Amino acid sequence: MSTTNKLPVWFWVISIIALLWNIMGVMAYLGQAYMTEEILNAMPEADQHFYNNIPAWVTSVFAIAVFSGLFGCIALLIRKKIAIVLFIVSLLGILAQQTYNFFIQDFVELSGQRVYMPVIILVFAIFLIWFSKFSNSKGWIS
Repeated sequence: MSTTNKLPVWFWVISIIALLWNIMGVMAYLGQAYMTEEILNAMPEADQHFYNNIPAWVTSVFAIAVFSGLFGCIALLIRKKIAIVLFIVSLLGILAQQTYNFFIQDFVELSGQRVYMPVIILVFAIFLIWFSKFSNSKGWIS
């Protein structure tokens, strides 16, 4: 007699919401990485200086964060334990990028959306690590 470990519906709901969230992150990265001069010139001067002076390492960790998060969600949906590692890598990328944004850059003032959105991103990344570890402990991913 074989037993199957049936997944609750909320596992799929959370995994799909996480995938959509990470797709939005990839779109944000692509929007920043391939920003046209026209879009850049329409921004306030401080934002123009910010985007014109982002170091390559910050752009790199942004890409690492969003793509490892995306692949982590795909791994979660296909029930692979590698999701845990991918979400940890994503968190490390987020922390590196936010360290630059909050403590190194001095082009734009951090207030409003520039503060609460990074906090939401950080909380979501930590939640995905916890959720993937929880899923692993329940035998839902392997």
